Amino acid sequence: MAIGLLTLHLSIPACASLKEKRSQLKPLITRLQREFNVSVAELNYQDRWQEAMIGCTYLSNSGAHTQRSLQKVVTWIENHYPHLPIIQDQIELI
Repeated sequence: MAIGLLTLHLSIPACASLKEKRSQLKPLITRLQREFNVSVAELNYQDRWQEAMIGCTYLSNSGAHTQRSLQKVVTWIENHYPHLPIIQDQIELI
């Protein structure tokens, strides 16, 4: 069994309030859950308007499959949400 954790530090440059930040993050989180069957949560920077840190977890029977699946999440965000640039991403396997 392999558990994967993807941590994404996102920039939200056009944000002017926490309400606006939520309005941009909520659709992303919902789409990730639907598209990739991952668990997603906002982990840090809840009080900053133009930054967010989200975590995605994935569980499978193969470490290689888990790694590939989480890397697809990163690529998908880069392609479908270019207005939310990824500052840093990290994948950890447990």
